[in-house]
Amino acid sequence: MKLSVVMPVYNEVKTVEEVVSCVNAALSEGLEKEIIIVDDGSTDGTRVIIEKIHQRHKNVKIFLHDRNQGKGAALRTGFKSATGDIIIIQDADLEYDPREYPALLQPILDGRADVVYGSRFLAGPHRVLFFWHYLANQFLTFLSNVLTNINLTDMETCFKAFKRDVLEDITLKSNRFGFEPEFTMKVAKKKFRIYEVPISYSGRDYSEGKKITWKDGVAALYTMLKFRFFD
Repeated sequence: MKLSVVMPVYNEVKTVEEVVSCVNAALSEGLEKEIIIVDDGSTDGTRVIIEKIHQRHKNVKIFLHDRNQGKGAALRTGFKSATGDIIIIQDADLEYDPREYPALLQPILDGRADVVYGSRFLAGPHRVLFFWHYLANQFLTFLSNVLTNINLTDMETCFKAFKRDVLEDITLKSNRFGFEPEFTMKVAKKKFRIYEVPISYSGRDYSEGKKITWKDGVAALYTMLKFRFFD
């Protein structure tokens, strides 16, 4: 059994090295591991850091986009080179804790799930932040559930694990944060077995580098409708 951790990175010079260290420390014993870092056109010195990481760690692959294309585009680049039986998506900003990989992987390793979502709203500890972000997240999750007839609590979570076989049955197209609703629409339509597990969440504010905005929420609405009915 092999695990691929795919990490899209954009201007995370302050955190990417610590995240990679945490991932290497947290990966489960008995699994062969690889970390795939995709730099999506960073301009803050992140590339220098990840190139040094690549030199120090034999299990780290790096890919560099010439320009910023968006999280979804970075993930597609990473997925193409993933050789693991299971893939985990890990952001490079320390909002999601790699020490929780065992909980995320267990339903797959037990043979119960094809896809596992780490939910920020299933009683895990979390930093208190923006009310309107929370409300928008709940609305988008509600609409996603209406369209797919599943009962997720956190459709927009970045913390996901899934069998690599899942990627053979779906074609992903979104370039930005539309990856989350597109992925959900498509795995639900294909009737993959989906689980949720509670996770902690150390959210950031905009002064700390948070990038998602209200425009991405509007785009998520369009993305859900597009990939539910027209793709």
